Amino acid sequence: MISEYQFPTKITAGKGASEQLPSFLKDQGLHRPLIVTDRGVAKMSFLTQLIDSLKKADLTPTLFSEVWGNPTKKQVEAGADSYRVQFADCIVGIGGGAAIDVAKAIAILIHHKGDLFDYEDRPGAKSIDQTIPPIIAIPTTAGTGSEVGRSSVISDDQTKIKKILFSPKLMPIKVYLDPTLTLDLPASIMATTGLDALTHLLEAYLAKGVHPLCDGIALEGITMVARSLAIATVGAKKHTKGVDDDVYLAARMDMLHAAMMGAVAFQKGLGVTHSCAHALSTVCDLHHGLANGILLPYTMEFNFKGQAQKFKAIATRIGLKDGQSFIRWIHQLKKRIEIPTFLSEANVTKDHLDQLVDVAFSDGCHQCNPRPVLKKDLHKIFTIALGTSRNRKKK
Repeated sequence: MISEYQFPTKITAGKGASEQLPSFLKDQGLHRPLIVTDRGVAKMSFLTQLIDSLKKADLTPTLFSEVWGNPTKKQVEAGADSYRVQFADCIVGIGGGAAIDVAKAIAILIHHKGDLFDYEDRPGAKSIDQTIPPIIAIPTTAGTGSEVGRSSVISDDQTKIKKILFSPKLMPIKVYLDPTLTLDLPASIMATTGLDALTHLLEAYLAKGVHPLCDGIALEGITMVARSLAIATVGAKKHTKGVDDDVYLAARMDMLHAAMMGAVAFQKGLGVTHSCAHALSTVCDLHHGLANGILLPYTMEFNFKGQAQKFKAIATRIGLKDGQSFIRWIHQLKKRIEIPTFLSEANVTKDHLDQLVDVAFSDGCHQCNPRPVLKKDLHKIFTIALGTSRNRKKK
């Protein structure tokens, strides 16, 4: 069943929802979409079918698929060049958070002069005040929720430091959540992006400040992840017995919703997990979702002090007794979906520690953390997450 709702983005969700893209573009008077995706999605059959459907509807799509890894400014500039050369009139971001973030950043460059990072979300930056081409988002992973976000995260090619571009104008005008487009995802990608979504939801709920709307959305999203991430991941493995196709597809739909809800909820703020994950991406080029997934139980243990009631509320929602049992549940979930226990398993070493601490401390996300974060705290979190022989015996 396909459903439609608005919050405030116009969202069409359900099996086959993306098939409505050609008619939507025509209804909007748009004829030359730039399709922005990553190298992996570009090879998938569903993308070929989608482009063919656009051509059959007398539209003229152009494919830009030079997105890979953590998205960079050079990728954005190349995409903007493609938009101009083809005289495109809208942008369709298809893929994970990287592709959708690049799509949004391309939109900035079309009518804004100067360097992309002139428009970084910082004091004294230029305003994103010119026309933005229409953006349509079709996520194929359930992680960042960028499809409903007002920001784009792009890395500097030289320093690898992530820059945030922010404006309500960057919110896509239409989103299609189609679980069938996630079916070709490897189990490892489903797992890491799913833990990214869980991290957004948890950090939003725990973030300091009052925002009951975001808290409610976050709790419901956490419930969806608890119900569906393991099923969605296990079902991704070919020839897995005991996973019903309808249950599997429903789990993928749950995860798309949960990812989107996480992006809505973290308007309240994020926390120390994201500051540490951003450092790991900058210093070690670690996949963002994997970084969050490895770190999560250790950062949640750090945040438990003073937040026992909130952790109990989370635990109760997913059928557990108390907050500490929830942290144990994260460890168990990671094991079930085959996420590394320690950072050392992802080639992070003690030699990285000092730089990781410096980059994480300079990252703004931990400013919203419910517990103040000092450099010594970051050093301890990273050291525990790295894993020692003593820690390994405990796990």
